[in-house]
Amino acid sequence: MTTTGARTVLTATAGQILELVRSGEVTTRRELQEQTGLSRSTLTQRLAMLTAAGYLSEAAAMHSGVAGRPAKALSFVDTDKYVLTADLGATHARLALQDAAGAILAESTDRIRIQDGPDAVLPAVLDGFEALLASAGPAPRAGLCGVGIGVPGPVNVATGRLQQPPIMPGWDDYPVTTVFEERFGVPALIDNDANLMGLGEARRYHPDVPSLLYVKVGTGIGAGLIIDGRPERGIAGGAGDIGHIRIAHPVAGAVCACGANGCLAAHASGGALVRQLNDRGIAAETATDVARLVQAGNADAIALVRTAGQLVGEVLATAVALLNPGVLVIGGSMALTHEHFLIGVRESLYERTVPLATRDLTITASALQDRAAIEGARIMVVDHVFSADAVDARLGA
Repeated sequence: MTTTGARTVLTATAGQILELVRSGEVTTRRELQEQTGLSRSTLTQRLAMLTAAGYLSEAAAMHSGVAGRPAKALSFVDTDKYVLTADLGATHARLALQDAAGAILAESTDRIRIQDGPDAVLPAVLDGFEALLASAGPAPRAGLCGVGIGVPGPVNVATGRLQQPPIMPGWDDYPVTTVFEERFGVPALIDNDANLMGLGEARRYHPDVPSLLYVKVGTGIGAGLIIDGRPERGIAGGAGDIGHIRIAHPVAGAVCACGANGCLAAHASGGALVRQLNDRGIAAETATDVARLVQAGNADAIALVRTAGQLVGEVLATAVALLNPGVLVIGGSMALTHEHFLIGVRESLYERTVPLATRDLTITASALQDRAAIEGARIMVVDHVFSADAVDARLGA
């Protein structure tokens, strides 16, 4: 970037031009020229490169609102590029084949036990991906550009490896992305599932909100903080691990998966609620079973879920006071409990925060529900594969 007099002149590579179009910041050549400062000939040459590579298209003439020749709309070509995505939970695996625009071509859901380790889980995921590709015809396999994986544990995205995940024995430092890259020959990326859920929710439904806090309450509890449309992961991938924050009045004997006493997850997660219901003689195996009991009107399940919401609200009161987000989204199985969990969260949150912290705060259940993580995984892959640096490297090659 250079400055001439009062005018700031930007130079933009072909990859940077694509990012401007993908983000929606610009839609016409005129807007690109104004924003980048490129000459008409240089801009034409770079647009031609992007068009020839299949990244950009220009739509038929449309009204531009000014006199003269109507402008043509530039758009990212995303319907012939495909992404495989997986949301791996403690007890489930949701797999999807999507185009880069987000349309789902095929999907499947299976029961897994994440605690069985990568050698048991990953072959089943690979087979599931192969089945999705086989069901969709030859185009998605030919146009496959990446794989995105969400997991219920902290991930160091710089190395693409999990870091001491409490409920995932055998996964620490395992080369998960390498397994998928070797099978499919495309980049594979991995992140914490709550980060991806928050990313999906923020980009799809709250694109203009500068900060969004997504809280997933399923078998465990985790959170994803999205700032300006991107996850804030911390220095080692541990940001948002609120399930291991200690609550004020823990119940004796409620030991967390991490081995500590008093963790929020040991009292308010879906796994904790399963245990509490079983102690009362009520059959439940998963967090989804808890939600179903609430939906069916089971009084014990409703009471336990509301109390769990209050405990989560106690912890979130500190997070809201510290971060002052614009939107708080509750996802995971507890978001399916007919507002009972949310009611508990709101009670504690409003009681423990000053009005300024919550005056402009929207508290809502996830709109994407059980597809939040695969949507976030798609966005993660598309952002990486079609970043300015990646596109420039491919065009240069």
